[in-house]
Amino acid sequence: MIMYKQIERNKRHTVFIVIGFILFVLAVGAAITYLMAGEIFTGMILALVLGGAYTTMMLMSSTNVVMRMNHAKEVKDGSEYRRLWDAVDNMAMVARIPRPRLFIINDASPNAFATGTSPEKGAVAVTSGLLERLNHEEVEGVIAHEVAHIRNYDIRLATIAVALVSVIAIISDLGIRMMFFSRGGGNNNKHPILLILALVLIIIAPIVAMMIRMAISRKREYLADASAVELTRNPGALAKALEKISGVSQPVSEASGASASIYFSDPLKRKTAQLFSSHPPPQERIKRLYNM
Repeated sequence: MIMYKQIERNKRHTVFIVIGFILFVLAVGAAITYLMAGEIFTGMILALVLGGAYTTMMLMSSTNVVMRMNHAKEVKDGSEYRRLWDAVDNMAMVARIPRPRLFIINDASPNAFATGTSPEKGAVAVTSGLLERLNHEEVEGVIAHEVAHIRNYDIRLATIAVALVSVIAIISDLGIRMMFFSRGGGNNNKHPILLILALVLIIIAPIVAMMIRMAISRKREYLADASAVELTRNPGALAKALEKISGVSQPVSEASGASASIYFSDPLKRKTAQLFSSHPPPQERIKRLYNM
């Protein structure tokens, strides 16, 4: 019962964050045209169109691009990695999604990630270090976590978040350039307080957008953990896997910084403030798992 309540709570929180993110994008667009012309609707429409176009372009990116960035090689059959192959098969069957493509990253640091904007295009990659350090149940728990990401459309959500962050960066940069090159003409008809708020919003927008994106990522990690337990009925195995992975200080040398947020655990082993971290604290994830 606790597990299902956590899943529903995480889903609700994520919906609220995404709605807030979209409203924030529209607000930044409105601030731009308020500075230019004293009206907000053109900027909102511009932000909506730019966000939609950029998101569509990113969603069309191939899974193969992400795998090449992380130097992952596809496993075509189960002859060499039978335990891993069977784990992917079993978890996909339990989750009722098509079997994801499987990739191996030759790296001693244990980790994994999933990609694909829909279950039909899903793919899972694991490092060789994961297979060496984890037992069968722990490997299955990590695979269940990644399959849950695919089933829950988390990669699509992460892609949309990245696109919106990029759009905010673009229109914020436009607004800052306007501040420097505009002579301030036409400001007489604009409310001074609203002008100040618009300027502040444009300046802080990229930082706020990044914080929102990281918040979405952290919520989806918690949801994937809970969903993995739903698939395996074995929270202890996933908790132990996380303990082992987070206990390794060696980063994944093959990991791309651009895709670090989609890994099971931070592959770069960065020590950043919680607001700017794409992963929840391992200790908190482990605590939640043991409480399920």
